[in-house]
Amino acid sequence: MNTNGIPALKIGNLTISPPIIQGGMGIRVSGANLASAVANTGCAGVIASTGIGMFEDFQGTNLWMFNGESLRGEIRKAKSLTKGIIGVNIMVALTDYENLVKVSVEENVDMIICGAGLPLDLPKFLNGKDIKLIPIVSSSRALQIICRRWQSHFNKLPDAVIVEGVHAGGHLGYSYESVTENTTQTLEQIVEDVIIVANSFEPAIPVIAAGGIFYGADIARFLRMGAAGVQMATRFVCTDECDVHPNFKQAYLNAKAEDITIIKSPVGLPGRVINNSFVEKIKQGQTMPFKCSYKCLRTCDPEKAPYCIAKVLANAAKGKLDESFAFAGSNAYQCSEIVPVKVLVDKLVEELSQALAAEKQSFSVK
Repeated sequence: MNTNGIPALKIGNLTISPPIIQGGMGIRVSGANLASAVANTGCAGVIASTGIGMFEDFQGTNLWMFNGESLRGEIRKAKSLTKGIIGVNIMVALTDYENLVKVSVEENVDMIICGAGLPLDLPKFLNGKDIKLIPIVSSSRALQIICRRWQSHFNKLPDAVIVEGVHAGGHLGYSYESVTENTTQTLEQIVEDVIIVANSFEPAIPVIAAGGIFYGADIARFLRMGAAGVQMATRFVCTDECDVHPNFKQAYLNAKAEDITIIKSPVGLPGRVINNSFVEKIKQGQTMPFKCSYKCLRTCDPEKAPYCIAKVLANAAKGKLDESFAFAGSNAYQCSEIVPVKVLVDKLVEELSQALAAEKQSFSVK
């Protein structure tokens, strides 16, 4: 426990206090500046590996090497700015996923977080190193599949698991219809199911809730359910240290609840974004023909894609929102100011402490 009575998130020999992992946000939304600032508060900072280098301006022939070295530089920068916990988020759907994992292992990051697919062979890259491996799942079945595979092939279990619900920003691990028709399970329901699976192992796998978590009271609710901690991404966009262009942050500040919308992404998944004129165009079926130079995603067919999602998100990172959109969680419209990371974390800790104290008082009265 820390001085606020808040339980720390324990992942093996790592102690994350307060129990918050900052979610990885690509392209170039969460880089070294944000991750290190978050890590300096005691939370875990995460670099999003997707598009971390300026791939859209790359003129060479070996894009994978460029991507890997760009990530390596970002990890080293983050480590130079903090002694805290630094992780890397790597999408399984990336064509150079394995290359980015190898670079992260070489640079001795504290944790590797993998979503956008099941990281079935992730442990084989560790080379004996004690780097925490944390898959992102959207169902208890996905965790069971990963655990069976890792146990049988690598004699290992995940060091923790992140359960991402439907209210997260960016690409979502659900069908477009289930998201737009609101037929998915709630995050609370999925977390309950995953905790049952996670607790069936010895020792139990820490479960981290993610997607739509915005206030300290939200964190308290999931801790009460048995989650070991939470992952928050959207809330960290409107901070001074967030690596993205100010126009991207301003889109959050300008957004209203009705501006948060769902699109069909070229990668075959629904995506949650902030509505703008560009989003309206693609919803009306307008296409932006392109020649694919990147082949960055296994799930993208450039011959059929209406636009290049990588280029669009790169434009967003540069603040060119007339040519792109900002990914955002369902609560992005509640962002009202840009503050330093430390101020944000202090506020979350205060809210969480108050929620836990109120819960304790309510329990004692009963």
